[in-house]
Amino acid sequence: MKFACSFCWMCSALMVLSSSVVAVGVEEPDALTVPNAAVETLQTYCMDCHSGGDAEGGIRVDFLATSANLGNHVEQIEKIILALREQQMPPADAEQPSATDRVQTLEWIESQLQNFDCGAISGPGRVTMRRLNRSEFNNTVRDLTGLPLTLADDFPSDDVGNGFDNIGDVLTIPPILLEKYLSAAHAIATAITDDPAARKKAFPLTPQQPDDLEEVVAVARKNVSDFARRAWRRPLAASEVDRLMELMKGAWDADATEVEIMQTAITAILASPNFVYRVEEDEAAQYIDGVRSLNDHELASRLSYFLWSSMPDQRLFELAQQSKLHTAEQLEAEVERMLEDPKSMALVENFAGQWLQLRDLQRLSPDPTLYASFDEKLRRSMRRETELLFASIMQENRSLLDLLNADYTYVDERLAEHYGMEGITGDEFQRVELTGNRRGVLMHASVLLLTSNPTRTSPVKRGKWVLDNLLAEAPPPPPPNVPELAGAGEALGTLRQQMEQHRADPNCAVCHVKMDAVGFGLENFDGIGKWRETDGRERIDPSGSLPGGKTFSGPVELVEILAEEKKSEFVRCATTKMLTYALGRGLNVSDRCTINTIVASLSNQDYRFVPLVKLIVTSQPFTMQESGR
Repeated sequence: MKFACSFCWMCSALMVLSSSVVAVGVEEPDALTVPNAAVETLQTYCMDCHSGGDAEGGIRVDFLATSANLGNHVEQIEKIILALREQQMPPADAEQPSATDRVQTLEWIESQLQNFDCGAISGPGRVTMRRLNRSEFNNTVRDLTGLPLTLADDFPSDDVGNGFDNIGDVLTIPPILLEKYLSAAHAIATAITDDPAARKKAFPLTPQQPDDLEEVVAVARKNVSDFARRAWRRPLAASEVDRLMELMKGAWDADATEVEIMQTAITAILASPNFVYRVEEDEAAQYIDGVRSLNDHELASRLSYFLWSSMPDQRLFELAQQSKLHTAEQLEAEVERMLEDPKSMALVENFAGQWLQLRDLQRLSPDPTLYASFDEKLRRSMRRETELLFASIMQENRSLLDLLNADYTYVDERLAEHYGMEGITGDEFQRVELTGNRRGVLMHASVLLLTSNPTRTSPVKRGKWVLDNLLAEAPPPPPPNVPELAGAGEALGTLRQQMEQHRADPNCAVCHVKMDAVGFGLENFDGIGKWRETDGRERIDPSGSLPGGKTFSGPVELVEILAEEKKSEFVRCATTKMLTYALGRGLNVSDRCTINTIVASLSNQDYRFVPLVKLIVTSQPFTMQESGR
């Protein structure tokens, strides 16, 4: 379906789509398989309201206590997990399970989701038609026109969903953005016509006989059609070109100049939903059993916005036009080519920058009385170090595990001084081998700053960051009425001693036993990532043990254990994050099967970066679309 509709219609349609709800039936329970402790928790706190055909909200938990095939109930299970994890259930005024019971029940339920039969659940999922976010808009304008315009910097901030700002469900269009789009389209049109090179790039053909009206019209039609094809990232129907020509004729009839006529066409093309949205066709006839393969132009756009946060280049357009892009071999070849292109740094800045939360560095303000050496230059160097490590893993096709335990990093003079390294001068970043007490991203100043408080380190934040962002084992929110730890200058005993008192509460211990061990392993690094041996007058003890019994004496041993003992969880987490970003949507039930397949395949390829990207772009969720009807 081609879109030549108004923005108002588009917004209304999106609101209707977003409000639709699909009811999922639940089969009757069968054979008992759940551990007794989980059964007791469910029976005590949940089943009075959530069992049988009249279960509140249509959500049943009784099948969890009796069903031998939980794969038949995965969508229900995910709702239950969310309610338990976010402490939405039981209701606040009802009797509550202990934190230990809640966590143990959650862990068992989540473990079952890894074991369901993928053959019983299939489908590529559906991506909501989404607009370009600010980064994508600027990059697309740059590659379309050749001009370094950054007009989207003046747009409202993009909302974030599932950790990323390219998620279709949250990329709404507030009224002010409609005005910004029209203003930007006009500004781009003016910039193109004012710049000879950009004008030639947009409208390269000129009539040989300017007095021949028929030739002038034919050349104008070809120029407009080609520019719109690149801007809209697909071929145009003749009727669409006709409408653009009618606009130009209207300007001609109003005695507009040649430049004004060009600006009329360019503005119309760039203000169209076909430009500001990433449109994928949705004709019912294309679907077989509710599923269809994307066409080559749609694949080209998915690929380019995934790896470059921008429009397809000429090579992708040519492959799409020739219907050669859709084979797995060609997609894999394009992945290799595109990751070698400098534009792939967009994947570093936009994917890694959000996954590892590097974008949040800008809003942090360490206490200047405690961290007098911190300044804006150091902040920028911190972020750049982590970006360059990720870029090296991508460009050199290194193992994803390097993110955890790389024995090299990148520093400029300012960061080297911060780390106590000698022999590094100048603002250029240099690759250096690590032989001391740093390894991997957990010991980057960027992450250590992100996971600290303004006045002190936070083992809890550091441990939680690892669980959330590297292992996908996010703990539930803390119980209510948990007191804060003392701030700097108020502490009684070391931070470890304070936390040991904190963990004396069983409701706290169930989660903190996981988080705190990791956090204390990083305590030799202060709130801005500088090495230290003492905290105040007390000598720091960075030793600890992880659940499962593995012990470590310091941060290097800690990351070695994580890279070995938790590599499967880490790679699964990285795959989940990247698949979410690549698709621009939250993951669904059947995506778990795709992730299982990818992780299993990567284990035979040293968990390398390029194979991960190839497996994603050739997967069913990336190359296919589910009907919304």
